[in-house]
Amino acid sequence: MNMADMFGKLTEFQKRVGEVKQQLSELEVEAEAGGGMVRVTANGNREVTSIKLDRDIVDPNDVEMLEDLITAGINQALKKAEEAAQDKMAEVTKGMLPGGMDLGNLGFK
Repeated sequence: MNMADMFGKLTEFQKRVGEVKQQLSELEVEAEAGGGMVRVTANGNREVTSIKLDRDIVDPNDVEMLEDLITAGINQALKKAEEAAQDKMAEVTKGMLPGGMDLGNLGFK
């Protein structure tokens, strides 16, 4: 592979990464905690976009349980968002690198 080919592949890779970043901002994942009493939505950029609470879960005498459920819901949503982002990035890197190169240690699948 000559330098011109390498730069061409790099430019194509950068373009595809930009496209995937845009797609990730539009991708939504949802997670639930407490049997669906807490629902958290996040985008592919690992940003929480909404939290919905079932009114029955709001108990002023047990704020700690509500906090725990919200935390669990957020963590689950962010985990799903991370997995979705890795899957999208894996699509970009597939076939772009010479055989044997692994981006796993850089956060790509």
